[in-house]
Amino acid sequence: MRYLIGFLAIAGIVVSSLALQVHYSTAVEPCSINAHWDCGIVNHSRFAVIGGVPVALIGILGYAALLVALLFDHKGRRGRKARYVLLAGALAGLVFSLYLSHIEASLLEVWCLYCVISQAIIALITLLTVSHILWQPKDA
Repeated sequence: MRYLIGFLAIAGIVVSSLALQVHYSTAVEPCSINAHWDCGIVNHSRFAVIGGVPVALIGILGYAALLVALLFDHKGRRGRKARYVLLAGALAGLVFSLYLSHIEASLLEVWCLYCVISQAIIALITLLTVSHILWQPKDA
């Protein structure tokens, strides 16, 4: 389970990196599909930056933090603490991603393919982390 979570976190970094590339690009984007699916519109909107930091960079850092927490997931008390840190990070990422999806759906009325993929990745990481905690032996 840990390896799958780690793979998904790396996939999240890749997808967020692609979104960050769109953020800084002025070219026609490969995910500019139609009026309802356009990563350029989303990543160039006023919602694409928080406190001067691109949202995609926040995604990269968030997925990297999940990877670091996963490295500390091992047997013993510290491992259990790391699992709960991983869960807290995954839940925070999921809530943030849902907030961004709300912006895309309600305010921009345009979806970013990379953002939707990231939403699926963080949802899977969260579900897998909950499963990992629930099915982990108490002494592990």
